Amino acid sequence: MNRLCSMIVLTMTLGGSMANAQSADELINDTVTPGDVLTYGMGYGQQRYSSLDQISVDTVSGLVPVWAYSLDDSRGQESFPLVKDGVMYVTTHAATIAVDAATGKQIWKATVEYPPETPRAACCGIVNRGAAIYEGKLFRTTLDANIIALDMATGSEIWRTNSIDFKAGYSFTVAPLVADGVVIVGISGGEYGIRGYIEGYDVDTGERVWRTYTVPAPGEPGSETWPDDSDAWERGGGPGWLTGTYDPELETVYWGVGNAGPWNAAVRPGDNLYTGSMLAMDPKTGSIKWHYQFTPNDPYDYDGTNELVLADLDGQKVILQANRNGFFYVIDRLTGKLIAANKFIDRVDWADSIDLETGRPNETELGVKIRSGEQVTFWPSAFGGKNWAPMAYNPDTQTAFINTLNLGMNYKGVEPQYRAGVFYFGAEFSWDWPEGDRGYLRAIDPMTAEVKWESAIAIPRNAGILATAGGLIFTGNQSGDFEAFNAETGAKAWSFNTGSGIVGQPMTWEMDGRQYVSIVNGSGAVYALFSGDERLADTPAGGYLWTFALHGN
Repeated sequence: MNRLCSMIVLTMTLGGSMANAQSADELINDTVTPGDVLTYGMGYGQQRYSSLDQISVDTVSGLVPVWAYSLDDSRGQESFPLVKDGVMYVTTHAATIAVDAATGKQIWKATVEYPPETPRAACCGIVNRGAAIYEGKLFRTTLDANIIALDMATGSEIWRTNSIDFKAGYSFTVAPLVADGVVIVGISGGEYGIRGYIEGYDVDTGERVWRTYTVPAPGEPGSETWPDDSDAWERGGGPGWLTGTYDPELETVYWGVGNAGPWNAAVRPGDNLYTGSMLAMDPKTGSIKWHYQFTPNDPYDYDGTNELVLADLDGQKVILQANRNGFFYVIDRLTGKLIAANKFIDRVDWADSIDLETGRPNETELGVKIRSGEQVTFWPSAFGGKNWAPMAYNPDTQTAFINTLNLGMNYKGVEPQYRAGVFYFGAEFSWDWPEGDRGYLRAIDPMTAEVKWESAIAIPRNAGILATAGGLIFTGNQSGDFEAFNAETGAKAWSFNTGSGIVGQPMTWEMDGRQYVSIVNGSGAVYALFSGDERLADTPAGGYLWTFALHGN
């Protein structure tokens, strides 16, 4: 019996619902079941590391495409595919798709219909970053601020819940996280004068069970860090647009919070909690256990949303983050105490260092100038020392792999004008370009940020990274090349041009003794849209889901 027929028989046996197909234990053990990829980031800790080694430094020259599925969508594609029982699930802005993982043949496709005015709510590209699965349901978000549950076997809609009216600048691009039986999502819209939040939903009914605002109202904890003589908090930003991580043992979710609004920090004196921060939260209630703020009173657009990777270093349970502000943080995940923070890019001029006792940045004179309305140039730019693209971490070698950016920003704060659903920057800005390369793939030591090796590139990479026990690092570039590098030396070991720029997230899995690597391509995302880099003008649009394996294996 072939695989597709087997799957149909299984579906019929379970009455079409595939009930209890993914238990909480299966999600917790995702990293040790290479035949399935059940969680965003290949495990609750988002290390994006696989123990599979069939595709290795010695064999990667034989890596070939085995199938490609058209996503029928010309927007930028950032989705992280999931695999369960021989079926792969992937999202685009406009559809949720299930394909046979062995052949790439479509099993079902569920489209998303949008009001025509929806795209204006998207700051930095119309994207969707993936799904979550649990007990036979697949959960995704939509740009018009809905959360949807679909039947994994059929694609039929089980429930749909609207979070908020998108017309005020709110949206969802995040892949949900299922933690302790709750579907958790974070809102987008930090550039629109929103009041950000993270919230949890009942997996069976879609009923919202909690909402935690990332900007406190007057009288709530943290409100003293906002001006008490204005309503700045109501438009204070603080989006949560990248998926958090989860420690089941500590029963704690860790979620990054984005920039304050507007960018002009002079109109919101104070630290502006909990923007530019990470939150440790109870998944059942959304209550904040502790917080750590990376960039207080942020005028630079240094989102704190980047992935919060869970690791064990020297016997300590830690969180790793390569922050947009150019510093690599190591934080105790039980207490929120800062352990280390070092520059992981070459040029960081807004701060000299991070104080290990207070956790606060030691800002340079740039901070005074930018808040007083002077024209300044600062590095890294609002794109960050690292943009959204997730890093990988190899726990065996204790090495982090990061796609970094190398450019600055010319900036002047201006009086912000708030209009619902319209950009709320309060700043005039342009890019300060370097001579030479604009990005590096780097292997670094988390504790020191010492660069073990780097691979320079003219147009910065803005794709996710995958590390494997085969001694390889997989990523993609914005010219369309899917690439593999030697994890020890940084030497390029293999590449394949996919026909459109890559800003997606690679993942790997195994079926019937054969290792596969999959990624979505599709040019787009923030750098392609806003940099003005003329070298991307000839990169075709269009997205595919690509899958590779060793030839003849």
